[in-house]
Amino acid sequence: MDLGIKGKTAIVCGGSKGLGRGSAEKLAEAGVDIVLNARSEGPLEQAASEIAERYGVKVTPVAVDVTTPEGRAKLLEAAPAPDILVNNAGGPPPGMWHQWGEVEWQAAIRANMLTPIHLITAVLPGMIERRWGRIVNITSGSVKSPIPALGLSGAARSGLTGFVAGTSRQVARHGVTINNLLPGQHETARIESLMNNTARDKGISVEEARKAAYDANPAGRFGTTEEFGAACAFLCSQYAGYIVGQNILLDGGAINTTL
Repeated sequence: MDLGIKGKTAIVCGGSKGLGRGSAEKLAEAGVDIVLNARSEGPLEQAASEIAERYGVKVTPVAVDVTTPEGRAKLLEAAPAPDILVNNAGGPPPGMWHQWGEVEWQAAIRANMLTPIHLITAVLPGMIERRWGRIVNITSGSVKSPIPALGLSGAARSGLTGFVAGTSRQVARHGVTINNLLPGQHETARIESLMNNTARDKGISVEEARKAAYDANPAGRFGTTEEFGAACAFLCSQYAGYIVGQNILLDGGAINTTL
């Protein structure tokens, strides 16, 4: 399917690995030039080179910390008029409510709520003026169904979700859509770490930990970064102009809910 976005430009945050990398790959496959962001310069440069060579698009790496005003300024300097913005940031570490103080809350809110909001508000005026834009926020299934140990992440991302709910409906008439993708467990470095930790804590093998996780999921497996990226690319396509302010789960049916 031709997604109708060839030649457009996308900012993809957290794009050197995992779900961000999967999203960048599928956008590049659709002919989109990518401004790829991550903090670590080495892995970012390698990812940018591989994507550019594989898909024949322009990929500009920008190694900055977008949770800072200076980092966001450098990223937007590299892409002053993006057609697409994919917000993506790793969540804060797991824990329990009594372990979180001012420092932990401020860091979570800055990374998972305020940073994407700042980037959205920075690119929206240009998108509105050009009468076309796509913004996708990679959040978490914990926004839909709380995970106690991920309370920092769920709370901060829920704040972003509330902002998107209202803002998306204000800008849709200008040809700009904003939606959220809520991932469950996918084949990423993070899930590898989780499986290793589960195996250690339960005194079982990693293979046994994986089998238990697979058995608990209706799909019987974890998701892939490729299929996640394809969902992101579709939300950025010419066909997604009537999808506004939605929170779309990609979790294999793990969250048991009617709506």
